[in-house]
Amino acid sequence: MKKILLLSLVAFFAWSAPLRAEAKREDLITRVETCEAILQDFMIHRDLAIPASVLKQAHAIVIVNQFKAGLLLGIKQGYGVILARKPDGRWSLPVLISAGEASLGLQLGAKSVETIYIITDDTTPRLFFNKRFNVGVDAKAVAGPKAAEVENNNQEIVPTAPVLVYTKSAGLFAGATVKAGYLSRNDDANRVLYNTNYTMPELLYSDWVSAPSEVQPLMEYVTKITR
Repeated sequence: MKKILLLSLVAFFAWSAPLRAEAKREDLITRVETCEAILQDFMIHRDLAIPASVLKQAHAIVIVNQFKAGLLLGIKQGYGVILARKPDGRWSLPVLISAGEASLGLQLGAKSVETIYIITDDTTPRLFFNKRFNVGVDAKAVAGPKAAEVENNNQEIVPTAPVLVYTKSAGLFAGATVKAGYLSRNDDANRVLYNTNYTMPELLYSDWVSAPSEVQPLMEYVTKITR
């Protein structure tokens, strides 16, 4: 938890720097590492962990770190990554995204909100190509079941919505409809991170860009938990 908090603060201050200053690659790497730490932290807690039956059906995984912008104003800014499963079963590079304007009910008291979106179809990830994807509006989103619930009920979970939402903050109930602001592509950040002019579609679904060593741990971890 302390590692996640430290990484989050570093990545946040880098994210919120003046837009005129191009993000440094080491700061973008910190974002990826923060997202990896968030996912790992979810998976080691039974009351937060995503069931294996859900992970096996994932077509994409989005990991988001958002920050409170002011009292009673909700979550206004943040960053994350999206990874897509390719037709042959391999996972893509983690592609950087931006996040904002989430209003998550009882979660308003949190200083940060860490969220994982499990996307269960091939169509929804491509909605990110249109600059901005509104969670719960462009595609139905519901709170996903937790591993502990599945174990207690001794049953497999078959996703019935294109987006399953997992968050650390209280206030969501499994199956409840979720509207959690927008996620948007961040081509400028990815250009710096991967030193390429290829953008989100190519980074997610082609093999034209090799994975640098800094993002491989996240890719390997996602591969491990989704087998």
